[in-house]
Amino acid sequence: MNALDATALDAPIDAPLMGEINMTPLVDVMLVLLIVFMVTLPALYDAAQVRLPHARSTPLPHTLPHVDVLIAADGTTRWNGAAVSADALQARLRQVAQQNPPPQIRLYADRTTPYAFVADLLAAAQRAGVPGVAFVTAAPPGAASH
Repeated sequence: MNALDATALDAPIDAPLMGEINMTPLVDVMLVLLIVFMVTLPALYDAAQVRLPHARSTPLPHTLPHVDVLIAADGTTRWNGAAVSADALQARLRQVAQQNPPPQIRLYADRTTPYAFVADLLAAAQRAGVPGVAFVTAAPPGAASH
């Protein structure tokens, strides 16, 4: 018999039940939850405000062998001006990676293109073994600039 059982047996049977609850653990839990919410809520609302920098760079010489890949705002992809599907793009990237030296991939992406389309192209280029992709900040030849 442990000490808890001994004290329970010593109490008279007719004694009124204790109707109080220990509030300290409840208050401790509530304060911890309050602090957690106070810390995380501002991060949820302000985390995505990013201002991307503007870049000024020297133009790349057009005499180097290169391939122009354009991603429109709706996600359509063009390879040197011709529309290509995702499978055809992957095949062409593999062909480019096999060339010695491989031509430079120049990526023209509309400023309103969702990043997911650009990330998909970069991942496809990496899977194909393309050594690098250059981001072009000017409009491609023949395209209207904003």
